[in-house]
Amino acid sequence: MPPVTHPNVQLVVDALRRGGADPSRIDRMRVLPDAVSTAAAAAAALGVEVGQIANSLVFDADGAPLLVLTSGAHRVDTGKVAALVGATRVRRATPEFVRAATGQAIGGVAPVGHPAPIRTLVDRALEAYPEVWAAGGIPHAVFPSTFAELVAVTGGEPADVA
Repeated sequence: MPPVTHPNVQLVVDALRRGGADPSRIDRMRVLPDAVSTAAAAAAALGVEVGQIANSLVFDADGAPLLVLTSGAHRVDTGKVAALVGATRVRRATPEFVRAATGQAIGGVAPVGHPAPIRTLVDRALEAYPEVWAAGGIPHAVFPSTFAELVAVTGGEPADVA
């Protein structure tokens, strides 16, 4: 792993270790030369399918943060997600809401490393891939994982979100 030069990346690495993530995957955290703030950009930089990118999307679910880890090949169905979590309304969060909930900026939101636990849904479509990639706390950092590991380290709920 390249030297960690950003505190958000270190928070993510520490949270992955505490959560029991496979150390060999944590060691493969990559800090890329260019930001990869979209699933397509991340997939191109890594040479993987866009569906292997685990987008960390933060939503406002009746005022509470909700993290949805979805396959880069999907668009989240907010009506479906609202029904899954029992919310009246689920909408895309503002950049300020995202930063307050995660301590991270849109485009680099990791599944872990937040100031407090966030209710998380993990897209079952990610299960189709033996390896998926998620943001590492900044738009330049990514790390490999698996569907099962993401569910475990986030305390997330597997769900059909598209």
